[in-house]
Amino acid sequence: MCVDAEIGILTLMSYDRYVAICLPLHYDVIMNVRTCVHGLAGVWVSGVITAAMHAAATFSIRFCGPRIIHQFFCDVPQILKLSCSNDYIYELGVTAFLAFVAFLCLIFIGFSYMRIFSSVLRMPSAEGRAKAFSTCLPHLAVVILFLSTAAFEYFQSHSDSPTVSDILLTIMYTVVPPTFNPMIYSLRNKAFKSAARKVFKRNKAYLC
Repeated sequence: MCVDAEIGILTLMSYDRYVAICLPLHYDVIMNVRTCVHGLAGVWVSGVITAAMHAAATFSIRFCGPRIIHQFFCDVPQILKLSCSNDYIYELGVTAFLAFVAFLCLIFIGFSYMRIFSSVLRMPSAEGRAKAFSTCLPHLAVVILFLSTAAFEYFQSHSDSPTVSDILLTIMYTVVPPTFNPMIYSLRNKAFKSAARKVFKRNKAYLC
């Protein structure tokens, strides 16, 4: 559920940046409160549906032997390794469908950034270009990190005894992007930075 929600949020954020840079005069009209609420509701509803599909497919799998997963958490590829029947075909179908949806999100993000970079390169002001790039590049870095590590984790062949690199890859796409998101985006918010300065000054005065 969280992985699907993360993909949805990253896709919404790319659209937000597209509107802000390519259609700045219409930003307040397009990205109003109603649009944001509907977008976030759609993200979490799709996450719940994804989780339900995976749960239904996983509960139909029969397992044999030791039910021990040497991994950071109980992920789909590791569950399929424990199956001793052909029942995992349903789970493969769900995974393939969701991978296709993730691919469509990637196409949408790529198209958004093509339009964004095209608009940025036409900006006459170097300061405007630098500001636009500083807004987009952190988000693009998180997208690349999240999707590349997730794709490598799901498409590589898994052994019975996972290596340290396998566990690190899982951590890279399950823990790192959600952890970095608040730090990357909130630190650009003026209100957040102002509040953080006040907290640090208050703590410094208290310690002194």
